[in-house]
Amino acid sequence: MLGTGPDLSDDLFSDFDFSNGAVAAVSGGSDSTALLFLLKHHLDRTLPAARLLAVTIDHDLRPNSAAEAQAMARLCAEHGIAHRTLIWSGGKPSTGLPAAAREARYRLLAEAAEAEGIRLILTGHTADDQAETVLMRQAREKEARKEDARDGRGLAGMAPATLYDWRVWIARPLLGTRRAALREMLKRQGIGWIEDPTNVDQRFERPRLRISLAGSDGEARFAQAVAKAGQAAAEREELGRRAAALIGALASSPAPGLIRLDRAFAYCEDNEAAVYALRILLATIGGVSFLADEARCRALFERLRSGALCATLSRTVVDARRTGIFLHREARNLPAVPAENHTLWDGRRRITLSDRSGGLVIAPVGTPVARRSAPEGGVPASVLRRALAAEPALWRGGERLDFAGGDAPSPPMAIVPVVSPFARFLSCFDLQPAAAVAKLIGAPPLPPSPFRGHDRSGAWAKA
Repeated sequence: MLGTGPDLSDDLFSDFDFSNGAVAAVSGGSDSTALLFLLKHHLDRTLPAARLLAVTIDHDLRPNSAAEAQAMARLCAEHGIAHRTLIWSGGKPSTGLPAAAREARYRLLAEAAEAEGIRLILTGHTADDQAETVLMRQAREKEARKEDARDGRGLAGMAPATLYDWRVWIARPLLGTRRAALREMLKRQGIGWIEDPTNVDQRFERPRLRISLAGSDGEARFAQAVAKAGQAAAEREELGRRAAALIGALASSPAPGLIRLDRAFAYCEDNEAAVYALRILLATIGGVSFLADEARCRALFERLRSGALCATLSRTVVDARRTGIFLHREARNLPAVPAENHTLWDGRRRITLSDRSGGLVIAPVGTPVARRSAPEGGVPASVLRRALAAEPALWRGGERLDFAGGDAPSPPMAIVPVVSPFARFLSCFDLQPAAAVAKLIGAPPLPPSPFRGHDRSGAWAKA
């Protein structure tokens, strides 16, 4: 799997577009250290003017973390590589620490990249990490199956590329490379690395699994997990393609915060794609970061075939009528928050303010204002009012200053829809349905792919 240095770096990086540079996430461990030097070797040979920035995130969780970051900075300086250390400061959660650390890590990496005008971050996740991830998710799937709560999307493992916050790409070029091969390469070049003690701390799930893979059946389990990931990824992409086609053909957005599905949607022969599309649309309208529960959504889809109904799932009202199936945000738990620039309101609207004076609040429009909206063709007036009433507006005291669906002149804020379940992390497996929903609701289009010479729908086969 690992060839000579030049051959390996060509295999790993030849498809990437490094014209705007790259950030390499480096912890000092063997995987990220190997990534950094392979990447530097490739850029030195093929694009010497490209910017390369190594970034170490000090999570401030261990006594030695600052010293390890300093050691990484010295190593980079010795080899002429620009380096920055960023610290995850502040309080740490008592539960869910690995997930919180991961979120902080990607946020800080994205901030470092954007500060340099770079839109591509590379991480050192390996084939070993991929197998461990799939095996952990398989174990969770097995538990979920007991409760009939299985989903299966996670068995695709880590994606070759992920869009973070709809603005910066995170790529994982080493997913097809074994850790042992990377360590052999570093040893040959006389480059050391840091052993993170948390990697063998059996209080955490991944180290326990890593130890179990060192057993006699470890290689067989590894091979099965990697094969499973490839199969699940292909299935997920194919399902997403079919769901995107249904959204493009049968969904429209007659007003902000309102989606109309043609009645034919309920009678689609491709039930799997229709349920998947519905799960994405419900989460988007409801401003929820996770797809709607599969089992409940499947039951709801079956009920749509029986005719008229009104139900709620994932904070979204599903109002099925003869004229269509209407989705809008339910009226409960709509936030009223102090107006701040770049607020993500209710998980579904990004707000940019031109008026930043004090005393302003972003809150829902409300029913009295929405009643004054002009009816839209083919949309029941009551449905339109309820959808618009849940949209954000800018208020000072009891006075409304702006309304997305109204006729107020020169709005003091801009409102941009977001594709809620994919707004923070969008894997390359889900690009097609995400792009279809973005087009439907008027969200910004996806940024260009980090891979050279590929379109957005077929860019990932070689990733």
